[in-house]
Amino acid sequence: MNNFIMIGMPGSGKSTLGKILAKNIGYDFIDTDDMIVKHYNRPLNEMIDELGVEGFIEAEGKVLEVVNTENTVIATGGSAVYSQKGMENLEKLGKVIYLCYSIDDIEARVGNLVTRGVVCRNCQTFRQLFEQRRPYYERYADITVHLEHSSIERSIQKLLDAVEKYIN
Repeated sequence: MNNFIMIGMPGSGKSTLGKILAKNIGYDFIDTDDMIVKHYNRPLNEMIDELGVEGFIEAEGKVLEVVNTENTVIATGGSAVYSQKGMENLEKLGKVIYLCYSIDDIEARVGNLVTRGVVCRNCQTFRQLFEQRRPYYERYADITVHLEHSSIERSIQKLLDAVEKYIN
């Protein structure tokens, strides 16, 4: 399949940069967080509170397992990488792009983990979350775009360059 799947930490710009990428390459755009909210008819943070971390990961995974689209940029939630079956499905659909930032860059963008609705497995700090998820992002990535200390304009250009290099 010919989709691009965006993964990365909360606040890495998966949705923002994904929409811009889609527009630039003439693709559709979907956000799996929006799909989850629509499917379960409740906000993500409410689902996390009600289902707990593992219950939410399972619910998220069920949605990821049935994504099926073409010519689309797909922005995932930061916790999508916890669902092996969900990620296996997404990998079949296209190339996975990891939006990679330094811990300092991303921590400054996110703020409070709880109010942001971030799924955190046995971690209390953003640094712990970062260290926990980074190996998953690296494992699933077909393309890694390093965006440390980049302005939004520079981030867009780096992402477009990486995708253009892949397409060509």
